[in-house]
Amino acid sequence: MDAFLDWYSVTVTAMLLKNKKWFRESVDSPDFGEQLKHITMTLPEIKSEGVYEIAATSLVGRADPAFHVVKWLGSEYPTIIYHHGNNEHPFDYGFASKNTFKSIILARQDLFAANIINLRAPFHNSGMKFYLEKIGELSYFTAMLSVSVKLIEMLVQNFKRQGCGKVLVAGISLGGWVTNLHRSYYNSAQVYLPIFAGAALDELFLTSCYKKLAGDLVRENPDRIKNILNFETAFKRVKTENVFPLLARFDQIIEFNRQKQCYSQESISVIDKGHITGTLASTQLRNHILTHLDKQTPNQQVMK
Repeated sequence: MDAFLDWYSVTVTAMLLKNKKWFRESVDSPDFGEQLKHITMTLPEIKSEGVYEIAATSLVGRADPAFHVVKWLGSEYPTIIYHHGNNEHPFDYGFASKNTFKSIILARQDLFAANIINLRAPFHNSGMKFYLEKIGELSYFTAMLSVSVKLIEMLVQNFKRQGCGKVLVAGISLGGWVTNLHRSYYNSAQVYLPIFAGAALDELFLTSCYKKLAGDLVRENPDRIKNILNFETAFKRVKTENVFPLLARFDQIIEFNRQKQCYSQESISVIDKGHITGTLASTQLRNHILTHLDKQTPNQQVMK
């Protein structure tokens, strides 16, 4: 049933999208390293809890990331930076909103003795139609992920200047890729918790059931997709033992057997779910974050 729900969800979505599939217009794009070099933004002074909008520029133009300081206990506490999944509404905490942060962390924020930061990726603030327009080009997708990565880095450095303790970067699906990209290019946080993600991002569009949502250009240019989206080499170059992934055994979108190859096997936690059912397993996902929030890491110290 877990695997069936993934296939069914993707098949129905593919029928609904029709001519609005991923990278339908262009598969030309700089790689992540090049995107990151050309992103500019200024982090506002963080004075209190609340939402902070960011004006960023990238190789594809303006971008609109943001972050919400949901809970701030003080610099003596660890800090969790959480990144949402694809096409979520990260700052909509209403009952019917599509929001994993709400279900995993916000619903039981009392359990987290930590500062809590919730991120919003570019292109996630203007509705589905706007988002579908942007993902028509691969360059907008790589820019979107890279802007989120750069924002995380600026936040981590800001917390370092404040003398904060352990910083954990966590994210689910799209946010999991962002988490791993930050480790690959900066590795400045102490703990990385990618949920349902790896470093072989190309496989999402080339071999998983999600390929039904990819445009014809993707199928016609697999080598280009791999060269741009696969960041396994950069990820594995980082030798710090600070990444603790959570994968779903029956996931048909972030395929377990493929993405587990990105990690050392002893670091992986597994739940017997698919992608859809795993996303709904809020208690198990929450416990994964809580476990590593409370665990002492070998290099844990107050950052200076």
